[in-house]
Amino acid sequence: MSSDQFGVHKWHIFKFILLIFMIGGVNCDLTISTLGPSLVNTTVGSNVTLVVTISGVPDPVITWKMGSLPVVTWTLGSSVAPDIAIIHRDVLKIETDGSLTFQNVSFAYSNTYTVEIVKSGFKTVSATFVLKVYDYIRNVSVNTEPADALEGAEKFTLQYSTLQGEADQWRWYFNSVEIQNNSHYTVGQKSLVIHQPNRNDTGPYTLVLTNPFSTVTFHRKITVLYGPDEPMLGASPSQAFFVSGDTLSLSCQAEGVPQPSTSWMFGGQTLPVSQGGSLNLTNVQTSQGGIYTCVLVNVNTGAQRKRNLTVNVYESPTASPLCSVSAVNGNVDLQFHCRWPGGTPEALLSFPALTNATSGAGDVNLTIPASQDLNGKMVLCRANHPLRQTRCNITATGPAKFLPMVLTTVDREGKIVVTIHCNSQAMPKAMVTWSKGTELLANGLQYQISVDTAQLNIHDFNTSTAQLYTYTCNCSNPLGNNGKKTQLLGPTISDSSLFPNQNGTIVTMTWEVPPTSVITGFDIQMSGPDLLTVTKNGSRRKRAIEGFRSIQQRPGSSRSTDISVLDPKSTYYFRVIPIAGRTQGEPSAMQRIGPGGLSRPQIIGLAVGIPCGLLFLLLLIGLIYLCVYCCRKKRQQNRYPVPRAVEKVVSTQPDVNTPNHLLTGGLKPLPDYNRMTSQAAPAERSIPLPTFVAPPPVRTATIV
Repeated sequence: MSSDQFGVHKWHIFKFILLIFMIGGVNCDLTISTLGPSLVNTTVGSNVTLVVTISGVPDPVITWKMGSLPVVTWTLGSSVAPDIAIIHRDVLKIETDGSLTFQNVSFAYSNTYTVEIVKSGFKTVSATFVLKVYDYIRNVSVNTEPADALEGAEKFTLQYSTLQGEADQWRWYFNSVEIQNNSHYTVGQKSLVIHQPNRNDTGPYTLVLTNPFSTVTFHRKITVLYGPDEPMLGASPSQAFFVSGDTLSLSCQAEGVPQPSTSWMFGGQTLPVSQGGSLNLTNVQTSQGGIYTCVLVNVNTGAQRKRNLTVNVYESPTASPLCSVSAVNGNVDLQFHCRWPGGTPEALLSFPALTNATSGAGDVNLTIPASQDLNGKMVLCRANHPLRQTRCNITATGPAKFLPMVLTTVDREGKIVVTIHCNSQAMPKAMVTWSKGTELLANGLQYQISVDTAQLNIHDFNTSTAQLYTYTCNCSNPLGNNGKKTQLLGPTISDSSLFPNQNGTIVTMTWEVPPTSVITGFDIQMSGPDLLTVTKNGSRRKRAIEGFRSIQQRPGSSRSTDISVLDPKSTYYFRVIPIAGRTQGEPSAMQRIGPGGLSRPQIIGLAVGIPCGLLFLLLLIGLIYLCVYCCRKKRQQNRYPVPRAVEKVVSTQPDVNTPNHLLTGGLKPLPDYNRMTSQAAPAERSIPLPTFVAPPPVRTATIV
C-alpha cells in the first residue's frame, strides 16, 4: 500500500473514531429515574425501599437527604462503605444501585427524601420521594371542655385523639349530615369548633378517621345547655285583685336544659312551693299583697331569671284623710297638703276647688300663690278609694292678734334669762322675726331665737335697763302679718290679796304681776308676832318683833302661798317683794289679818286724811268768799258817759253754762264748781260745797 493510500486510510479511521466519541458523548450524560410512585406509604415496623435507576457516567457520588439534612453519602460502585449518619445506621441502608432501604421503619421517618447524583464535569441530577409511615387507627376519643356546650358562649370545641395510628382524612357529621366549614363550624385537623352554640346544636356528632391502612368511626352526643327562658306567670283564679280571705295559686314555668328549678320570694324571704313550682296562698291577707318574685335557676350553668307578679289585695284605709297647709318659697306661697295613708290600693286625692289636674296616691301637695281670696276660705280635699270615698278640709288664715308671754329664769351662772313667747294663731303657722327698737335680732351670745322662731331668749338680762328697750315680735305667713311690742318691766306687784281660813290659823296670800314684768322669785314678808311653834307641851308663840321679816321665798312662777300656824288672837301684816336676780322691786300693798278694828294702814290714813280734809274745806270756803266779793265789787265800778248819738246799748243775760268772755280788768273766769265736784277725790266729795249763785244781768256799752 502506498503511502498516500495509507494516509487516506488513517484519515477515515480517525473520522470513525471521532464519530464514535461524538455519539458516546451524547449517551454518557448523568441520569436518574425512580421506579414506582414518588409517594410511598408504609406501616410502622415494615421494610421499604426507595428505588432509583442511575445511568450515564460511572462512579457518581450519591447523597440522600431527609428533608434538608443529608443522611447517606456514597460513591456508586465504590468498595468504600457508605457514609450513613450514626443515628440512622440501624434503619437506613443504601443499595448497590443507589436505592435507599428502610428497615423496621418508625413514624419518625415520615418525611420528604431527596437523592442527588454528582459527578465532576456533569450537571447534578436529583429525584424526590415522600415517605409516610402509618399505623392502624385504634382507641379514638373525642374530648370537650366543658363537657356540655352553653348557649350563647363564644365557641365550643370537640377535639379528638388516638392512642394508635394517625389519620390523613377526617370528616365530621351532625345528624348524619357532613359538616362543612362555614361561619358556624370550623373543621380542623384534630378538632371541630362550633361558634356561638345554640340549643339547635344539641344532638349526635360522628367522627370518621381514615388512613391508607384503616378507617375508624366514633360517635359523641353533645348537649347544649340553655335557659331558663322567659318565664310564664299566672294566678288562679285569674282576676284583677283579691279580697282578704281568698285562696289563690301562683304558677311559674320556663323552658331550659336542664329543666330550671322554681322558687318564689316575697318580702326578701323564700316561700315553700309545691311540686312543680306552684305557690299556694290560703286565707290571703292584705299583708300578703304585693310583688311576688319567681326565681328560675339552671342548676348546671347557674343562670337564673326572675320575674315579678303583683298580687293585689284590696282594703280601705281605716283612718280619715288629713289636710294641712304650709308656707313655701320664702313664705310667699301656700302649699296645700292632703294625706290619707293606708289602704290597698292607695286612695286618689285631689283639690277640686283649686285645680282639676292635680291628684296623687295617698299623698298630694299643691303649691299656689297666696292671695287674700284664700284667707279664711275652706279648701276641700276629695279622697277616692275603690272601696270608700270621703273628704277633709283646711282653712288658711293670716296671723291673729295675740299677747306675748314673758317667762324669767336663772341660768347656772346666776344670770337672768328672759324668754318672750309670741304665738299668733295662724294657718299655716306664722314665722316670727324679732327686733329691739329698730335693731333686727339674730342668734348670738345674748339673743337666741328658737327653731320655730316663736321664742326669744335674752341672756344676762339687766333689770335696771328693762324699761329702756322695746322688743317687737312680728308674726307673718303668706296671708299677712301681725306684730306686738313688749315693754319689759322690772320686778313689780300689781295686786295682792289675803284669804284666811275659818279658824284664822292659816292664810293664803295671792298676788298678781304685770304680764311683762321680769321676776325670778318672791320674798314673802310678815310683821307681827312670830308664828306658833308646836312643842310637846302644846303651841307656843314667841314675842312680837317690830318691822317686816322674810318668812318664805317663792319661785317666779308662783302666784300664791299658804302661811300656817298663825295665832287667831294676834294681828299680822303681810307683803310680797318681787325679785329679779339680785334686784328687789317695790313691795306689794300690806295685807292685815287679826282681831276686828281698823288696820294700821287705815288708822294712818285716817290720821292723815282728817286734817287734810279740814284744811281743804277751809281753803274752798275762802275761795268762794273771794269770788263773791270780787263780783260785787265789779258791779259797783263807775261807768264812763257815752254820747247818745253813738251809744250802743247791749243787754246781756249771763248763761250759767257758757263762760263769760267779756270780763275785763284781767279777772279769770269763775271756776266750774260742778266739774270740780265731779273730779274731786272721794274724801273731798264727802264735804258739801256751797251753792253758786249766778250774778244779775250786766249792761255793757261800747264807745265807737
